[in-house]
Amino acid sequence: MSFLTNSVHLSDPNFFITAVLIMFSPLYWNLMARSEYRTHWITHLFRSARVGCCFLAGSIMLLGLHRDWWFQQTLYSQPKVSALHLPLLGYAVIATGALLVLSSFWALGWYGTFLGDYFGILMDEPVTSFPFNFVSDPMYVGTTMNFAGVALLEGSLAGLVLAALVGLCYKVALLFEGPFTEEIYRKRDDDQKKV
Repeated sequence: MSFLTNSVHLSDPNFFITAVLIMFSPLYWNLMARSEYRTHWITHLFRSARVGCCFLAGSIMLLGLHRDWWFQQTLYSQPKVSALHLPLLGYAVIATGALLVLSSFWALGWYGTFLGDYFGILMDEPVTSFPFNFVSDPMYVGTTMNFAGVALLEGSLAGLVLAALVGLCYKVALLFEGPFTEEIYRKRDDDQKKV
């Protein structure tokens, strides 16, 4: 236990802020997207579903950059563990994670990536090509891998703990996102059958 307490300083404000931002990010975009779906307030504000979706995308990206900056600050302020300083593995994990993130963005497109379906911007059919035929949630898996890879570059156990928190938060978010998104498309399909 002393190894853990010596390697991860939970009292570090950077660690705390990063953990809060990691937990807040999926909560933010899920709450914003669901409120848009139910009330269309973002669409009304910008007078366009596509512009509203771009606004949400921009806010998600800015929040992500803010979270990532704090993650980097945490890596600098936390102890290094020489046994975890594995640059080659870190780069391999980052490369794999980046491949998953970028290829899922390519497959989904801008609006598919940034919750366009909550704005009524629906895809014609589910994406089943790579990377979705490799892993069901490549954006989340890839992002988690990127956090873990950077932690390995820095030799930071605290970074690996935070990467695990990223993965856990995404798993919890998927418990809500998956069924809700499926319901959006089921409703669309039911409406098309009525016509």
